[in-house]
This record gives sequence, structure tokens and C-alpha cells, in this order.
Amino acid sequence: MKLPLRILLALLCAAAVLVAPFVISSPSILEDALWEMQDELDSQDSAFRFLIPAAFAEEAEYSLPLDTSAGMKPDASLFTPDGYEDASIRVQMETREEDGVVWRIAWVEVASPTQLRTAYAGKTIKKDTTGLVTVMAKQHNAVVAINGDNYTNEKAKHSFIYRMGEQRQAKLNKQKDILIIDENGDFHTFIKSAGADTFEKDTGHKIVNAFMFGPALVRNGEIPKLDKEYNFNPNGREPRCAIGQLDTLSYVMVIADGRGNSGSDGATHQELAEFMLSLGCREAYNLDGGNSAIMVYNNEIYNYKARERDVADVIYFATAVPAED
Repeated sequence: MKLPLRILLALLCAAAVLVAPFVISSPSILEDALWEMQDELDSQDSAFRFLIPAAFAEEAEYSLPLDTSAGMKPDASLFTPDGYEDASIRVQMETREEDGVVWRIAWVEVASPTQLRTAYAGKTIKKDTTGLVTVMAKQHNAVVAINGDNYTNEKAKHSFIYRMGEQRQAKLNKQKDILIIDENGDFHTFIKSAGADTFEKDTGHKIVNAFMFGPALVRNGEIPKLDKEYNFNPNGREPRCAIGQLDTLSYVMVIADGRGNSGSDGATHQELAEFMLSLGCREAYNLDGGNSAIMVYNNEIYNYKARERDVADVIYFATAVPAED
């Protein structure tokens, strides 16, 4: 489809969103039409992917408590090998192989920022405990999950850690880039921690989650200058784990297989940053990698792994639809 026609289609779709509530009596008909139009745009050009919001985006009743409790239990019948979808969440799973790297990708759209959640292995954030991602994912009813930054059990004096609105530590480490996720589910990256400690004062937003592994991979839609001396072998090809924000309540989680897994070579920080940008991320952040890099979907490891490593925490997405009795 040529570009002018795609633009026309996008405008028509936007108009349909505005007028449909007045002319369509059945919400289900509207929802089906929106998904059909979204899929048409997705198949044509990624630039138009988010011109039409997900049909559940305005459903304010879908939310979860802002704490470390588990999400709602997902409906097992809605899982397929390619994804999961209900009224509050849409997950699409994908595997790609490019330039010797096998990429595991989870595309996620949610109705509420509270569906982007974190959990740690201990019963409280104060307890220094580790556990398996598969176990934590199952305990918290995750639709899809990845490992976190593994710093919730870090006893170093200089760490900037928040989980689900609870502050663990708030002392800057000037060697680390920081990712802050606010109450709207929006990502904010800080190079060498600069400005992270005054985020709430400067913006008026609340810190819900904050991570300090890094580095920041995409910032304001561009790849920042990556530190060649950043910890954890930045220039070597390793298994990697990253999370990015595409648009409002729209995210992507990525694993780069490595160390012989699936015949994949792993990725450098630069390669991971370029891949996240190519997926459309406006913000993206590197998390704990190596043998910690793991993705769990429907309680199963999605990327090939010979053995799981104990980690301190996970990032996961949960449904907000109550399970039927």
C-alpha cells in the first residue's frame, strides 16, 4: 500500500474512533472493528502501529493494587503459542533470527499502568533472597515476565531502587544509568544517574519502579552515546535482556539468546540498542544479562536455556480481568 493511501486509512480510522460511539450500538462491534483496523495498519507500516488505540485503552475499571500483590490469574484457555489477549491485556510473542542472534520478543499492550508490575523473591523487599524467574512468574500470575536488575538484594550503599512504589534505596550511583517508571507507566532514563534523585520534584510524577543495572539503550527516541567501559562486558556478545516503551501503555520485552543457546551468538550493548530502536522504542533499558537473561510466558521458559539462574526480582505483565469462579 502506498504512503498516501496509508495516511488516508489512518485518518479514516481516527475519524471512526471519534464517531463510532454515536452510531454503533454494540460495543463488541466497535471493538472488533478497531482490532481489524489496527491489524491492517500493523501489516502496512510500523509508523502507523499506534495511531489507533487498543480497544481496551479507555477501560478505566481495569486496574490492580499498587503494591507487591499478584495480578489476576489469567484464563488458561486464552493462551496460544503466539500470544494472550483479554479485555485488559494483549501479548504477542515472536522469535527472530538476525545476523547470528536469536531474539525473543514479547509485545505488550495493557489497559492500566498497574499491570506493569515487579516482584522480588523474598516475602518483603527488605529480605535478601533470590529465586527462579519461573517460580516468581507463577506465584504472581504473570502472563509474561523477564528477570529484573537483580539489585533488590544489593547491600551497596549507593543504589537507587524502587519496587511498586516502595523505596529500597535512593542514593545515586554515578557509574550507573537509571530507569524510572512513573505512575502512568511511562519510562524515564537517566544517564549516569543525573537528575534521577530530583525526578519527583522536577516532574510532579511519582516513582513506582526504578532500576539501576543499565545502560540506557534508547532515550527520547535516540540511542545515547554508550559507555565503552560500562560494566558487564559491554562490547562482547552475551545473552542480554531489555525492556522498552513504544507508546502509552505499550511495551516490548526482549531477550538475546547467547553462549551457544539456540546457536545464537548473543549481542553487544550497541547491537541491543540498535535492535530496540528498530522495534520502535522511545525509551529502552538493559537489564541483568548472561545466564540471568530469561523470559517466561505462560509459566514456561520462552527462550532456550539449559539451566535457570537464581535472581532477585522480575518484571512482569498481568491481566486485570478477575478470574471466573
